[in-house]
Amino acid sequence: MISKKRVAIKFFVVVLSCVFVSGNAEVRCIEREREALLSFKNGLIDAFDKLSSWRSNECCEWDGVECSNTTGHVITLQCHDCGLRGEVRSSLLELHHLIDLDLSRNYFGGIPIPQFIGSMKQLRHLDLNSCKFSGTIPSHLGNLTKLRSLDLGGNDFGGIPIPEFIGSMKQLQLLNLGSSNFSGTIPPELGNLTNLLSLDLSSNSLSSISAFILRSVLESLEILDVSKNQLNGSLPDMRAFHSLTELHLPGNNFTGSIPLSIGQLSKLQVLDLSSNSLEGLVTESHFIKLDKLKKLDLSFNPSLILDIASDWIPPFQLSKLSLAVCNVGPYFPNWIRTQRDLAYLTLTGANITDEAPRWLWSTFSSLTGLYLSDNQISGPIPLLPAHAFLIQLSGNMFAGSMSSFCKTHGLLPILTLSLSNNQLAGEIPDCWEQMPSLFSLDLANNHFSGEIPRSLGALHDLQALLLHDKHYGYSSFLWKGQESKYWNNLRLLKLIDFSSNELTGNIPRSFSTMRGLVSLNLSRNSLTGYIIPDIGKMEMLNSLDLSHNQLSGHIPKSLTEIYTIGVLDLSNNHLSGKIPTGTQLQSFNASSYADNDGLCGDPLPKCPGDRLWPSTTNPDENMNEKDGSNFSFMQEVGISMAFGFIFGFWGVIGSFTLKKSWRIAFFNLFDAAGDWFYVRTALFVSKWRRSSITQG
Repeated sequence: MISKKRVAIKFFVVVLSCVFVSGNAEVRCIEREREALLSFKNGLIDAFDKLSSWRSNECCEWDGVECSNTTGHVITLQCHDCGLRGEVRSSLLELHHLIDLDLSRNYFGGIPIPQFIGSMKQLRHLDLNSCKFSGTIPSHLGNLTKLRSLDLGGNDFGGIPIPEFIGSMKQLQLLNLGSSNFSGTIPPELGNLTNLLSLDLSSNSLSSISAFILRSVLESLEILDVSKNQLNGSLPDMRAFHSLTELHLPGNNFTGSIPLSIGQLSKLQVLDLSSNSLEGLVTESHFIKLDKLKKLDLSFNPSLILDIASDWIPPFQLSKLSLAVCNVGPYFPNWIRTQRDLAYLTLTGANITDEAPRWLWSTFSSLTGLYLSDNQISGPIPLLPAHAFLIQLSGNMFAGSMSSFCKTHGLLPILTLSLSNNQLAGEIPDCWEQMPSLFSLDLANNHFSGEIPRSLGALHDLQALLLHDKHYGYSSFLWKGQESKYWNNLRLLKLIDFSSNELTGNIPRSFSTMRGLVSLNLSRNSLTGYIIPDIGKMEMLNSLDLSHNQLSGHIPKSLTEIYTIGVLDLSNNHLSGKIPTGTQLQSFNASSYADNDGLCGDPLPKCPGDRLWPSTTNPDENMNEKDGSNFSFMQEVGISMAFGFIFGFWGVIGSFTLKKSWRIAFFNLFDAAGDWFYVRTALFVSKWRRSSITQG
């Protein structure tokens, strides 16, 4: 009994000592593999110094390098998104135990995938996504039969077909060939990938997929993405897709109806059939078992008709619903109110002619994007959703005032607000400081009146401000003094359109502080005074329209300093004087300056007193006005230059001819200067070469 206890104790001590020894032992980098990694690094251009840790002796501690805890061999090399350029050296072949190679999101300048990678047969994961590889894919990659995941997406393979040898990688579970410029049919050899869980062939020019592939891989497939290709025909029976969690088919040419069998995919979480030519009815039966569905997108199928009862209670809770450009109306779909987790709701152009229900504005506590544009939705606009970033309500029949906007408590995170092309009236609310992050504001083509609110000046991030009215006369704004309160803080603005209102007064001088403004349209108002003199400070301006106002005075000379301007309209004002000469202003058509009282100069007729260029056919007309001589000003300049050249040239040459000592001294000076320049250049090149070698 005692001996057994002693044996047990000794065994326990041995095991415990082994644990401590293994816990304290350091895994050392293998020198051969360290040298291979350094050679790999030396072939790269590491502009962002992401491989700065690759200097110490212990390569297992370098960023992106992982070694085995037992053998010390390098098993993982991850250089994801390091901004690397240059060449991928074959020294990686020395890493015989490497199983995970990730070079994704670097830039290798359009070179082909290196062939030697096909000899790294131990690899299980190969990620070359977005590396700017091009050309053909080396057939040697077919040797990588142990691969579990292969990602070649985001490259440019020049429209070649998908290589058939990929079908030999039978252990693949993830295959990404998206956005890589493949064309033709999807090869039936992919049907051999019976272990595949995720297949991404999106954003290519693929034209068809064989039924064999679908039958072979569907039982295991969880994610299928063939979006943005040229696939056509009707959708297949979906019952074989019973493992699918995500189905992405948008941006193809699928036709016909949506099969009812899609409602049997009980594991489905994402269903995207948008931007096809699907048609027919969509009923409750299409969703009968989709209790896990989170994202549904049927948008841009204009012949789809949603035939769903108003009292339907869906089995799912969606976070995203998009039914844009489908036949959803005429009534607002009442079943949407049950989707309390909605973050994005898109019903743009859905043929809804109903009044917006009250629950729309308050039901969804997580709503960040609301898109209802281009319907005929009516009613007032009450409080905006408290957490929305993007609100698009343009092109409807919303009416009444916007006074309720100012009843909001606290700040709103809205980035984009579009209420254009409605029937809103009254004053624009003066509480925009409650939306400090507003990036774009479009209130155009309504029936507003009154002052432009001062609180717009609090929108420091605003880049687009649209208040124009295509129905001239409906909107009436007063442009009053204290202009700095409006504009001094709006220096990020890129676009201002206040056209077709009844703005009066001068153009605010502080507009010139908006250096980043790209487009300014103040046309069809009643603005008076001058064009601001320092308008040239708006150096990014591409489009300027001040037409149909009552502006007077000269065109500022500083306008010639805006070299980016491509659209200009100053017509129908009271401008006068000569159009400033510059590379830009003379390039516009005369219509850009038409119907002004006193404008002249190119491209309009010449101003009175402008000197005409002399004609070579009638020298009598070139008589100098002051002295009556037959020489024009340009001729006089030419004669003076000729005499100056003759006397200057022969004065120097004549001196050298008569005085030998001067001639020798002059050419010795040139020889000395040439020698000095040569020596200095040689020294500079030598220093530059040495510094390059040292840095290398």
